[in-house]
Amino acid sequence: MSKQPAPAPAPAPAPAGASAPAEEKKPEKKEKPKAPKRRIQVHKLYKLGEGSLTRLRKECPRCGKGYFMAQHGDRLTCGHCGYTTYTQKG
Repeated sequence: MSKQPAPAPAPAPAPAGASAPAEEKKPEKKEKPKAPKRRIQVHKLYKLGEGSLTRLRKECPRCGKGYFMAQHGDRLTCGHCGYTTYTQKG
């Protein structure tokens, strides 16, 4: 007599409670609209007088001339190095 290979066992049935579909769709994330970046207009940083040039914003004490401080509600901040000075409420 020749030996025949044993038949493969039948797959086990899936539990009744776990009959969820294979791929669940996740809710799509909605991206918030961002405000467009505005570049500073250089001509608004200076004022030309008769034979003189006046800088309208304070300059950064660390970075030197050409680096202006951004004016926020309660502070002045340098965008280049991060130096911040707080203003007192008057």
